[in-house]
Amino acid sequence: MTNSGIGRRTLIGTAGLGILAAPAIINAGAFAQETQKLAIDHVTPPDIHKFKLGGFQVLAVKDGARPSGAPGETFGLNQPPETLAALLTQNFLPTDQFVNSFSPTLIDTGSNVILFDTGLGKPGRAQGVGRLIEGLAAAGYMPEDISIVVITHMHGDHIGGLMEDGKPAFPKARYITGQVEYDFWTDAARAGTPAEGNQKSVLANVKPLAEKMTFLKDGGEVVSGITAMLAPGHTPGMLNFNIESQGKRLILAADTVNHYVLSLQRPEWEVRFDMDKAQGAATRKKVLDMIATDKVAFLGYHMPFPAVGFVEKQGTGYRFVPKSYQFDI
Repeated sequence: MTNSGIGRRTLIGTAGLGILAAPAIINAGAFAQETQKLAIDHVTPPDIHKFKLGGFQVLAVKDGARPSGAPGETFGLNQPPETLAALLTQNFLPTDQFVNSFSPTLIDTGSNVILFDTGLGKPGRAQGVGRLIEGLAAAGYMPEDISIVVITHMHGDHIGGLMEDGKPAFPKARYITGQVEYDFWTDAARAGTPAEGNQKSVLANVKPLAEKMTFLKDGGEVVSGITAMLAPGHTPGMLNFNIESQGKRLILAADTVNHYVLSLQRPEWEVRFDMDKAQGAATRKKVLDMIATDKVAFLGYHMPFPAVGFVEKQGTGYRFVPKSYQFDI
């Protein structure tokens, strides 16, 4: 087989679980081009994982991963430390630290190339994260190929890659985000509050793009088959997305769940980064119950890469079942 018939978006590699397709072909030129542009010296391309959802192509990109301190500083804030430690031990996980990963997602509908969230961007590259653009290049997508950028919510690890050296990182894209989310973070009332630091990131990365933005409410449509679902608590206006094509369905769950054990097995436990902790827990339980009851897959931004799996009811919580080959046959 020669390379002459291969399009520029041919997948060069996958990482994760149970891919049954033939070995992918490396688009070395595209990856080298983006690596050189970003002045990054990485021998190994970022982890990427591609699968079909009906007529859509879904690409998860691992923007990076990093140690995030003691689990009890982030999860189970309303629980005794020994209770959290016992749950981690039961699941073969260390009790003194955890690793947080970041997985922006691209959906190619055939007529639109839609990117959901943008990772940590250039500010994170010194710490080995911020690898989204590299990952897109590894899959054959250049920044100018992105037609729509959707922001699920406006925490720094989701908006850090919107701008590159003061210019839009995706120059031909239009932007979609939640009306409630945008209004909250751009409100001058955030000044002098704990939200002020993140607001500065929003004003630098999101507000300059406002003229190209469409603002959604609950039930709003990105394109046909992709619909917004308001999921407040983590932030006031975070959006999940229901994605359907040719009878196949996926829930893009953003930061509704942040850990495959602590968020699923104990959804009622408080999470440090949920701005409204009670509402965050209520939303988490509601979304997990829907996913489990409907037996549909979900993609969680901080789930173990490739960040896709299913949910099974288990006692008062849920069990995470990673995707394997369900979408490949």
